[in-house]
Amino acid sequence: MSLSFPTMAAIRFGYGLRPGEAPLQTKDDLIGQVTRGADIVPAFPVGGIEARHTQILDLQDRLRQIRQADGDDLARRQQRRLLQRRAQVLFQMDANARLLQAVLSPNGFNERLATFWTNHFSTSAAKSLPMRLIVPLYEAEAIRPYMGGKFATLLRSATEHPSMLIYLDQAQSLGPDSKGGMRRNKGLNENLGRELLELHTLGAGSGYTQADVRAAAMVLTGLTIDPKEMETAFRPQISEPGEYQVLGVSYGGAKRTRKDYLAMLDDLAAHPKTAEHISRKLAVHFISDQPPQEMIQVMSETWKKTDGELSAVYRAMLDHPAAWADEGAKARQPFDYIVTGLRALNSGSGTGDVAAFMQAYQENGATGDDATAQAMSPDKDMAPNKNAAPDADMQAMKAPPSPDDEARIKRRKAFQMARALGQGALRRMGQPTWLPPSPAGFEESFSAWITASQLSERLAWARRASAQFGRDVDPREFLKATLADAARDETIRVVSQAPNKISGLTLVLASPEFNRR
Repeated sequence: MSLSFPTMAAIRFGYGLRPGEAPLQTKDDLIGQVTRGADIVPAFPVGGIEARHTQILDLQDRLRQIRQADGDDLARRQQRRLLQRRAQVLFQMDANARLLQAVLSPNGFNERLATFWTNHFSTSAAKSLPMRLIVPLYEAEAIRPYMGGKFATLLRSATEHPSMLIYLDQAQSLGPDSKGGMRRNKGLNENLGRELLELHTLGAGSGYTQADVRAAAMVLTGLTIDPKEMETAFRPQISEPGEYQVLGVSYGGAKRTRKDYLAMLDDLAAHPKTAEHISRKLAVHFISDQPPQEMIQVMSETWKKTDGELSAVYRAMLDHPAAWADEGAKARQPFDYIVTGLRALNSGSGTGDVAAFMQAYQENGATGDDATAQAMSPDKDMAPNKNAAPDADMQAMKAPPSPDDEARIKRRKAFQMARALGQGALRRMGQPTWLPPSPAGFEESFSAWITASQLSERLAWARRASAQFGRDVDPREFLKATLADAARDETIRVVSQAPNKISGLTLVLASPEFNRR
């Protein structure tokens, strides 16, 4: 290992070094983060998990009222736009909270695992309006609590969550010969069955066939969503009767139950191909685009010995010599890069200057608490204001700016800066929060993220962030604090010769070392 343990642990397995944060000293420290992480309540969804369930039901009810309401289409469109705005505000606040949690958390390895597993079991908030509220909830309640336990438990939790069932259209899948299927003249949707085998467990090219995909989809029929409660349900009347073989194992019978698909999920979780596929994905995410086969084999054997105990698989990865060699083999993805940059700049008292700024300017024209209250309020009048004075805007334009106007302008600029450094930057760099391009999630390869356009965006972000947060920071000290012994001699020389502080900080954030792990 060419780098010191604390530096390598922070850069390769976490979100980098943060000023004032105690460095990791042992592999047990990393595994301890996963153990603690299971009990940590995430900062999202904003308002908490129980409140979010209530908000989802309220949104569904209001959408139903709009669909059923009499009146002109214009009024219904206006009401729907207001609901869309409200849901979008909550979604953006959740996304900001997720970003800040990664910036502030001392449990970087656990946060990285949350990113990995949410991407592995990808769902997208772009699927529908309710998904803007559901997808953040999915990560909080279906992914994070189970990342250190048995993979079978995590697989069940992710597969059964409404977010997955909506995203992959499982709620539309009916057994063709089931009572419900014949009555509604609707049939099978294979999306969940296909992604379950190809992405979530066995992996592409692992030997399953199209017949296995169709059989898995048949076994999954009956698994759906109660549209009134927005909860997972099993409906025997839409479950395809009979037995179906997946990889040579029979599931089902004349009378179908939830146990049928759960047995299939457990068997897939224990399959040797699943162990190999996910061990490889973990190694690719953390170590190298081409991890040693020996490492994957050790991780897979640990999987089999422990019945898929994920903490043991992580430990097997950390114990392998390849985990601590060839630093810089991986490119930092945009979320990784931005979180690491904000952490590095987050000096100051309390939670830090960066966190204080990003928290204060979450929503244009409203404080964080005000925006939350506005978005969550179920009683806000949704009717357009017909009594507004027609010349009010013109009169306001003619009047000289008041102190309140100047304060609003200043606040708006601060909001725009916070957005440009957070969610706006993630969108520009191609990794918007909870909006993956497909069920396969975001790319992992070095070539996907280190391109001319990517580097241009990162350089622009580095300049903007340095100007906002680094005016009083010595670039040489910043380099030592954030890259430690990972800094190359060339980077040390260039930074020491920078013409001013902001240029020096920009050079650190744009350096090859800072863009790799």
